Amino acid sequence: MLCFTLSCKNKVGEECTLKSFRVTATAYNSLTYQTNSNPNITAFGDSLRPGLSYIAVSRDLLDLGLVHNTKVKIEGFDSLFIVKDKMNKRWRKRIDIYMGVDVRKAKEWGKKSVNIEYCIPIIDSIN
Repeated sequence: MLCFTLSCKNKVGEECTLKSFRVTATAYNSLTYQTNSNPNITAFGDSLRPGLSYIAVSRDLLDLGLVHNTKVKIEGFDSLFIVKDKMNKRWRKRIDIYMGVDVRKAKEWGKKSVNIEYCIPIIDSIN
């Protein structure tokens, strides 16, 4: 991302607004006891497969632009994550990092406070 104050260009050159703040980050696995009877399907209807860089977001973050398929940079990781799931409505300012079926890795991650960054496209209202 190329940024100039609050206006940025994403990788395809589209204007966007950079957002950044702290959230609580936990980890989850696609296992029945952690999700539901169909643990490989997200609340958005996407399929999960181990090895993918996906996150679930608390529903309050949807209103802040962290919508389905938003790319997110998470402090402590080199790669970008994609919003593919949403969490139970009881959670606030929280993300859940998808860790396939590796329960040990998820437990080792635990619960952390991290900075996240993402870009919201600027809609051109002049057509």
